[in-house]
Amino acid sequence: MHLQADFCKHILQFRFEAGTSRGVLTQRDTWYLRLYHAEQPELVGIGESSPLSGLSIDYRPDFEAKLRKLCRLISETPLPPEAEVLTRWIGNEFPAIQFGFETALADLRNGGKKLIFPGLFYEGKQEIEINGLIWMGKADFMQRQIEEKLSQGYRCLKMKIGAIDFPTECQLLASIRERFPASLITLRVDANGAFAPEEALTKLEKLALFDLHSIEQPIKAGQWSLMQQLCRETPLPIALDEELIGVSDWTQKRELLRAIRPQYIILKPTLLGGFAHTRKWIGLAEKMGIGWWITSALESNIGLNAISQFTASLHPPLPQGLGTGQLYHNNIDSPLEINNGFLRYNPEKKWEIG
Repeated sequence: MHLQADFCKHILQFRFEAGTSRGVLTQRDTWYLRLYHAEQPELVGIGESSPLSGLSIDYRPDFEAKLRKLCRLISETPLPPEAEVLTRWIGNEFPAIQFGFETALADLRNGGKKLIFPGLFYEGKQEIEINGLIWMGKADFMQRQIEEKLSQGYRCLKMKIGAIDFPTECQLLASIRERFPASLITLRVDANGAFAPEEALTKLEKLALFDLHSIEQPIKAGQWSLMQQLCRETPLPIALDEELIGVSDWTQKRELLRAIRPQYIILKPTLLGGFAHTRKWIGLAEKMGIGWWITSALESNIGLNAISQFTASLHPPLPQGLGTGQLYHNNIDSPLEINNGFLRYNPEKKWEIG
């Protein structure tokens, strides 16, 4: 059947000013991709492509032009292109588009029901433990978030650090540990590359006093030898995040992990090129004894749903970073629910879109 493709742009509005070490976010652009057969236009597969400013390699002026060209190629091709052909058309320099089309194809193949990976999660019979995300901001704002997440039953918190002064961030971590030992609450921190190389180890030693699970990306990506030294000497497990972005070749993936030898890697399918690339990272990491978990990258519920179903299919042992669906006041209503720090899919609820 003749495959058709189109897309529409949507601007997501944050409920609050979301602070990171790279700046404050108030809105973000996302694109919804639609695939359908000309003979059955009512059956539609939907995917999301959401490159992230300052982080995604495909956050560039020609992003939408690339989408338009791909949709035209698909729609003008007499036979549906094989997945390998579509991947070649997109190219590794547009990982968010890879993710979006991979999701849309799976949705179309499974009947246009937002079913991306069949399994117990989609049936409402499996939950995923997630971390509660504490955004950067003034100390009182971060403290309110901490109290809110604890009252909501989260057993794992992830605090973004690096934007306010380090002593204040340590005080916030200390305030949690005074009330909750590591046996009750798992703490993670994410520096987003904010530490200067010469101060990183000293800060890691101070953070280790709070019985933290891990720290994400303490120094900026691209400094392999410095990161290798940190991972070797650190008193606190290090997780690579930004370091993985833009590394598309399997050999490069292996070389990076062999060179740095991190304790963990963080996997964001939108930024890495979809689920096939994510699986490659996981396979390499597990062979080297490196832990991993999956994190959303501020997608709307369309992208979050796909990532959550994928994650559930892997039966991950650690809490995952999938709690960002509540960030926007104009998100798409979905069956995704969070209760006591666990994400689930409620099949009784309906999607806002068809």
